[in-house]
Amino acid sequence: MVEHSHRLPGRSDYVTRQIFVTGGVVSSLGKGLTASSLGRLLRARGLTVAMQKLDPYLNVDPGTMNPFQHGEVFVTEDGAETDLDIGHYERFLDVNLGAAANVTTGQIYSTVIAKERRGEYLGDTVQVIPHITDAIKERMRAQAHPEKGDPPHVIITEIGGTVGDIESLPFLEAIRQFRQDVGREHTLFVHLTLIPFIAAAGELKTKPTQHSVRELMEIGIQPDVLICRTDRELGEELKRKIALFTNVDLEGVVEACDAETIYEVPLHYRKQKLDEYICRKLGLETEEPDLTEWKQIVERIKRPANGTVRIAVVGKYTQLVDSYKSVQEALVHGGIANDVEVDIHWLSSEDFERDGGARAAEILSGYHGLLIPGGFGVRGVEGMLEAIRWARTNGLPFFGICLGLQCAV
Repeated sequence: MVEHSHRLPGRSDYVTRQIFVTGGVVSSLGKGLTASSLGRLLRARGLTVAMQKLDPYLNVDPGTMNPFQHGEVFVTEDGAETDLDIGHYERFLDVNLGAAANVTTGQIYSTVIAKERRGEYLGDTVQVIPHITDAIKERMRAQAHPEKGDPPHVIITEIGGTVGDIESLPFLEAIRQFRQDVGREHTLFVHLTLIPFIAAAGELKTKPTQHSVRELMEIGIQPDVLICRTDRELGEELKRKIALFTNVDLEGVVEACDAETIYEVPLHYRKQKLDEYICRKLGLETEEPDLTEWKQIVERIKRPANGTVRIAVVGKYTQLVDSYKSVQEALVHGGIANDVEVDIHWLSSEDFERDGGARAAEILSGYHGLLIPGGFGVRGVEGMLEAIRWARTNGLPFFGICLGLQCAV
């Protein structure tokens, strides 16, 4: 077994298992939530889980990216500016992650070019294979050697982008090689795909999924699990068809219908025994998962006992709610703790600038609280000031974060 075989203390025969999550057909299917849900289920089985996301963009980190395009920047406890999916990982697994949890193409190329300038490649022609792919694998291996604590039982790595994108190819090649390096029995590929419903035909279509898997196989990757995103039940016959045409076990074809809340997703996967199948494929002997507390959380979200509170969030980037994902989830979690539904309304601060701020009363009356999150630049600041002024003079509870607090001073 080669160097990336990570053995745990006290168990010289144990090798850390690696799960890779990819996506096909279209973007925004929920790879991050799928990875988070798998992590939650495996943790409930008594396993230690590390999470990582590989992003194919050339930016070194998302810190300077437009929130309208990319959503929020999630800052880890060590100060790293990372993808918003890292926030999902932390919330679902109840862990604190660091900079190593998010790797970008920009970071990889910067590292390789810096090594080349220092002469560390000893005159070799620096290429995508093996130099870029080796650097990617090195970052993946680093997750199995944390600075504190023991190596994890399982590492879940999400590959950003969509299969077929040019940008993702080095990462896909790296995970293909990784399976060869550590052994098939220690790796598992999960592919998230779309099963669209064609209204004119009145049926679900599997052809996009077949083509997505075929494209993945052309790269050299055979998925072990297919997560099929759909807005309605697939049925056993359709699952058998998908399994037949994609060379995936019937148990590995998993339905992922739209959920009322994202925190219900692990329960949907558990109902289909996805965690059992994964543990069996990876040769992991584990205890039955205890999801009692998680079910209570979902129950409180869906059927709160103490009514509803209406919260106005006045910000600069409200056209894309993902710009404030952590703020949204913090409010949801506050609702869970108090057993109330939090009805969040996203309001553009620029709307408060019309008519000299006279619209603040019209817009904010009827809310139980006002929250103004962070932002950059002068656009919309006058509207924030008007909203804060009305809230403070009319006794509306107000909470300001970053720029929101600065506007209140």
